[in-house]
Amino acid sequence: MYILLWLLFGAAVGWIASLLMKSNRRMGLVANIIFGLIGSALGMWLMDVLGLGTVDAFTFLGLLVSVGGAALLIFIVRTLTK
Repeated sequence: MYILLWLLFGAAVGWIASLLMKSNRRMGLVANIIFGLIGSALGMWLMDVLGLGTVDAFTFLGLLVSVGGAALLIFIVRTLTK
């Protein structure tokens, strides 16, 4: 059950981040999940490294940090592929 929740969370985070980053081409469901999950981990890791504390998943703050991490990941991938 938790795996399904993580996949749905990753898909939502990746989709929101792609909207915020105004992605030129649409990312599919699998790409949204991958960017959402890796971006969530990146955002949580950055929060910890910067000393801003830890964030529990499935909270509003967790969603914001995850979307921020996914948007950062999209920016990095976009920069590296150009």
